[in-house]
Amino acid sequence: MSYYRRLPNTDVGRVEALRRAIGMEGYKESDELVLSYRTIEDARQLIAPFDKVRINAAQNKEARDKFSRTYRPKYRLAQLYVNHFIQVLLMAVQRGEIKKEVLEAYGLGNMRIPDVYPEAALDEWGERIIKAEEARIASGGIPIYNPTIAKVKVYWMAFHEDYEPMMRMRQNWEKAQEEVVRMRPAVDDLILDIWNQVGKVYAAFPWLEQVNRSAQFGVVYYDRKDRERKRAERERLKEENRRKQMNLEI
Repeated sequence: MSYYRRLPNTDVGRVEALRRAIGMEGYKESDELVLSYRTIEDARQLIAPFDKVRINAAQNKEARDKFSRTYRPKYRLAQLYVNHFIQVLLMAVQRGEIKKEVLEAYGLGNMRIPDVYPEAALDEWGERIIKAEEARIASGGIPIYNPTIAKVKVYWMAFHEDYEPMMRMRQNWEKAQEEVVRMRPAVDDLILDIWNQVGKVYAAFPWLEQVNRSAQFGVVYYDRKDRERKRAERERLKEENRRKQMNLEI
């Protein structure tokens, strides 16, 4: 059988690989240490801080994702209503119902609909539009209907109240993730060193015994043929779905 090693590709897997290696401290083959005490000490020094930043990043991501589930619908509605209100306002100007000069107060003097899709832009434009429309109405102007500015304000305020907390959660997650990314190379280098030491000790052993003994230290081998079979199956399913889609379109 054809096997290949593959270093962990998840942070949980990285921590587990270090933990397995530490658990084999002092293990010998024919009076030869499989892993040096220096390597074990390096693993001990690295596993705790890496696991800490990994958990911190995971917790921040979970908090961000949970908050986002209620935030995203509020953002979409606010974006829809602010955008729609601007369109209606500009059409009222084009029909001569509202003087073009008033658009300066809205920041719409160029008669162009601004891009309110970015969240920062939506937050800024929503506030600007609401203040300008309320001021125009207060001075005797005819209100815009469908949607009214009161309705726009309800949806924009719901978004606005969650906007800053959402930005902070994203920043917290990004900062935590940066710490994880910063530490990964050192972790991967150490795991590779551990696996190389293990491989050197068991190089002369029969292949399957080498695989089984190495597994005690967290070394993971994969069946290359099995990987190729799975890849072929994914390609088959992809092609099958493509054909089904073509038939549906026809």
